Amino acid sequence: MQVTSYAVLVAGLMVAGAMVPALGAQMEVHLDPETNVSPFQVVYQRAVIISFPVGSEMSELLYGKEWVLEGRAGLEDAAVQHLRDDINSRLLADRSITSIGDLVAEYDFHLTGRGDNASIDYQVVLAGNITNYIVTQDQIRKLLDLGWRGMSSDESVVVDGVDINIPLNVLRDHEPAIYELVQGTEAGEILSMPLINADYILEQPMANWHFLFDPTGVSVDAARYNLSSELEGLVVSSWTMGESSWREGIQKEKTWHATIAGNAHPAIPDGTSYDLRAVQSADNAVITVVGFGSLDVLDGVETARVTPEAPAETATGDFPVAIIYGMAGLAAAGGGLFFVFSNRALKNEKQGQQGIDPSRLVGYQTSAASGGYQTNRGEAQLRDDSDYQQTRSYYDRVEPPPAHRAPPPAPRDADEATCSCATSAEMDSECDCQMQGSCPCDAACRCPAGTCRERMGLL
Repeated sequence: MQVTSYAVLVAGLMVAGAMVPALGAQMEVHLDPETNVSPFQVVYQRAVIISFPVGSEMSELLYGKEWVLEGRAGLEDAAVQHLRDDINSRLLADRSITSIGDLVAEYDFHLTGRGDNASIDYQVVLAGNITNYIVTQDQIRKLLDLGWRGMSSDESVVVDGVDINIPLNVLRDHEPAIYELVQGTEAGEILSMPLINADYILEQPMANWHFLFDPTGVSVDAARYNLSSELEGLVVSSWTMGESSWREGIQKEKTWHATIAGNAHPAIPDGTSYDLRAVQSADNAVITVVGFGSLDVLDGVETARVTPEAPAETATGDFPVAIIYGMAGLAAAGGGLFFVFSNRALKNEKQGQQGIDPSRLVGYQTSAASGGYQTNRGEAQLRDDSDYQQTRSYYDRVEPPPAHRAPPPAPRDADEATCSCATSAEMDSECDCQMQGSCPCDAACRCPAGTCRERMGLL
């Protein structure tokens, strides 16, 4: 499993058309229970923006100005040693038994001046290893200390002439004009806040972090952890924080704002004001442990119980398998109850024949012969019509003709009437009222059958 750092939250601040990134503390730690020594890295970042009127003295001083301060130092530097000792003392005050062994500090400060504002980006990276985090162990499990997460320092740390922890001191040594502007003001207090601060990572309970583990283990990452072949294939547990959720709450960037008015500062003309804003995103962290870890608390300090393999009764995180199967069982029981009640409802309904009694029906043939082919189609009707008026179709009802409808006009005489038997004559067929039963000649012409034959020239 390729372990990657948690996605870094990026907060932007638009000041006079300038977008400045401001990232908080970002921690990444990999714990190996077999060695009791594991690597870590923490990145601390903050952005500061100073706005001033165009054409002001500060605008003329900083417009187009840009400088970068960067460097790197290890424990050979007395300031880095002092920083390590100060962080270890704070970890001890947090009742953690873990301490920082090796430590390397890198810094990168960047100032950019514009016509109406200047931005200063601060970044400090601490990397090294932590040791002695195993609290206790037996043949199966180990208890690891997780109370070392608040890697912070309030002390001034001067590396190569640059204070990498107090932003105000950087301006004092490398931008005195801005220092004189903010010194002794609320803006100066904001710039005096230490940059190396991960207290929020410690304050966020581990139970609120997202937990995942990979049962396929670190077989492809064995070289990264310097694992022996016996440990290949074990699981890797991972806790992450920094994402807004119902457990962690809404994660917001941290902002500080101050205004320096002209009537309160001798270096600023009356009627004008300078604004300072500092911003950094919410902290985030990733802690991975070789093995399966479950959280616990010992004497008020958060710990992780680690085993080589995940327990059989545990699913993802601390969510028991029994609960998963229990939920599935409840769903099945609910489905069974639904079918039971449905069956009862059907039984309670009226049973038996719901229409006309079949004994009262009689069938008769409705098809006729066509050449040499006879079909067997038929219909059913009531043996008697006692209930016919109640069961017959609405469309079968014969309504009497309206009283106001006049009868068809009678022909003036039989000779002038147009007998429809003429059509039959053209078809070489005989029009016989008696044979056909209802001859149109008899109905329309009102002539007897003999007359019809006479008209047809058949007599």
